[in-house]
Amino acid sequence: MAKVIENNNMAVENDPGYGQLFAVLSRRRYWLLSVLAGVLSIATVVSLTAEPTYQSTMQILIEANYKGRKDVQPQAEAEFSDTNIEIDYATQINVMRSALLIQRAVDLLKPEYPTITIKEVKKSLLLAPLVEEDSDAKYTKIVEANYIANDPVKTQKVLQTIYKVYQAYNREQQEQRLKKGLQFINEQIPGVRKQVEESENLLRDFRTNQNLIDPELQAATINNSLNSVVQQRQTLRAQFQDTEARYKVLQQQVGSSPQTALASSRLSQSPRYQTLLNELQRTDLLLAARRGTYTDADPGVQKLVELRQTQQALLQSEQGRVVGADAAQLNAANSNFLSQGQRTGIDINLTGQLAEVQTLLSALQAQDVSLAKSEQNLRNQFNRFPAQIAEYNRLIPLVQINREKLQQLLRAQQELSLEIARGGFEWQALEQPLLGLQIGPNVTQNLLLGLVAGLMLGGVAAFLREVMDDAVHTSDELEKQVSIPLLGMTPELPQSKASEPIVSLPFGKPKILEPWTVQVSNWPPSWASLDLIYKNIQLLNTTESSLRSIMITSALAGEGKSTLALGLALSAARLHQRVLLIDADLRHPNLHQMLNLPNEQGLSTLLESDANVPNHTGIQSSGAYIDILTAGPVPTDSANLLSSQRMGELMAKFEDTYDLILVDAPPVLGMVDAILAASFCSGVLLVSRMGKVTRTELTQATAMLSKLNTIGVVANHANGQTSYISSQKDQGVVLQQGWE
Repeated sequence: MAKVIENNNMAVENDPGYGQLFAVLSRRRYWLLSVLAGVLSIATVVSLTAEPTYQSTMQILIEANYKGRKDVQPQAEAEFSDTNIEIDYATQINVMRSALLIQRAVDLLKPEYPTITIKEVKKSLLLAPLVEEDSDAKYTKIVEANYIANDPVKTQKVLQTIYKVYQAYNREQQEQRLKKGLQFINEQIPGVRKQVEESENLLRDFRTNQNLIDPELQAATINNSLNSVVQQRQTLRAQFQDTEARYKVLQQQVGSSPQTALASSRLSQSPRYQTLLNELQRTDLLLAARRGTYTDADPGVQKLVELRQTQQALLQSEQGRVVGADAAQLNAANSNFLSQGQRTGIDINLTGQLAEVQTLLSALQAQDVSLAKSEQNLRNQFNRFPAQIAEYNRLIPLVQINREKLQQLLRAQQELSLEIARGGFEWQALEQPLLGLQIGPNVTQNLLLGLVAGLMLGGVAAFLREVMDDAVHTSDELEKQVSIPLLGMTPELPQSKASEPIVSLPFGKPKILEPWTVQVSNWPPSWASLDLIYKNIQLLNTTESSLRSIMITSALAGEGKSTLALGLALSAARLHQRVLLIDADLRHPNLHQMLNLPNEQGLSTLLESDANVPNHTGIQSSGAYIDILTAGPVPTDSANLLSSQRMGELMAKFEDTYDLILVDAPPVLGMVDAILAASFCSGVLLVSRMGKVTRTELTQATAMLSKLNTIGVVANHANGQTSYISSQKDQGVVLQQGWE
């Protein structure tokens, strides 16, 4: 059962911390508003009675202490005037606010304002750099100075005097920095001049020893020549391959070596050799013809043989004369004089081409050898340049850097000397101080500050009051305080008032009590919360002993128990249950006042007499009906009646007749009536009004009910309680009185 109740209140348990915070502020809103009103009142009085204050403003452009001109090279200014030329605004403002400068201003102001002090000026002087509007916290070179005092003229004169002090201080600092810079330059120039001479001598020696002006340029020239030689060799190799192939083809066509072919060509072109060769051929013809007829012994044959030998000797002699040293090679290659000396024009042409190709091959080989030597020579020269270029590249920047440094020093020396001679360095005042404008008291600002302070102090007061309060305010606190389950929560249930019944009867109150039925309209509590509570009671009824009669009570009076009892009765009746609602508060009966019912007879009269309980009228299915037994006239001894045997008999008869009996009992604390009535009921339901009952009272009440069957507790007027059907139309319920 505890698990069911916990699930039903899941929304309450998960309430965030901010919700609890606002709940505390809402409960203690009067404390919050009271403190807020007090703080606002004090702020208003202070604003109206405060002495007026005035503020004067001045803007100063703070640039580097050495400000160069546009016609001067910026390198000299940036490098030699001061190494810390960039403005450190935090340090600069601290210097401007220092006691040394403020004392100078105070000394100048003493004749006109004898009471002025350094402490007063430092307290009223505000210095801050301006920030660019279109950038993220980027400071400008402008510093704004504000001075606040009770005299508008004084604010202006103080700022004017402070500006004069700043100018004088700035001139002193500038002159000091420029002199330091000039001294530094004069000390650096001799050393830099010596460095320039040394670097130039190194460069001159390098060029003399290497016989070079610019090694990079000469290396590029040699590299181009080397590439040209390599390209020529590649072209020459291709030409050589073509010529060699042609040579082989011509050699095959000629059929002999080039020397033999050339010698044969010379013999063919010699007239005398050809004449001797022709005569030798004729002799051979005659000899052949003679031998065809005669033998070798014939004198004619022998004569022709001798003639042929003579001609052959002459032919060899002529061959040696024409061919020269190649004659022996020619004879060795071919001993036939006819084949040697008789060649056609084609053979002679081929022989000439073969000789030309051979000559061309020799020329190409000689040219390639020459180019190879040139390439090797160029490569040897080029391999020496990397080291020379590296040395040259090291010397050239060194010379240039030293020369530029010397030029900068000389230029800076000249410019700084001119600046020192010129003098007149001043900061520029972009905005001169004017008569002070009134800035206080600012009533609106003071009221806003008072509002903020009042809210904070009011919140603190509200939480302190909450800490000191012992009352239970939320259902979470209620669950932690008691050990019985929380059966549900209800919105604020109306308290019973005699002059304001929660229902209106269509007829006037009857003079005598008899069975009657009235229509109840405009029932204010939310049906959803009451239905949920009754459903939880039904779940208890299924898991525990039968709950036919339930007493509803509270720790204190005015916690809504009577209204809750009526609401639960209506919820049960809407679920087709036969319900009897009994007002057992015999000392202070109020149920009849809530429902505008007569109370001449009721529970007290039934307990005092032995009259039988009359039969009740049946419940119609078209509507929800409940029976109500009012308390009746106030008895002299209510405790005696509630503890009597007659009370037990009546409850037994009621349980036989009804499905559910709800007993509206008096509060637990202060009287014994509730305990006596609970002894005749199956269970007890405790009602606690949030914000009314305290933890101590709740603990006492649960302790008194601990011996009874306390089924649970209901949180009345629980914050955050909502209803899904809160906007539904008003429901009508019929009440039926059934006893005389």
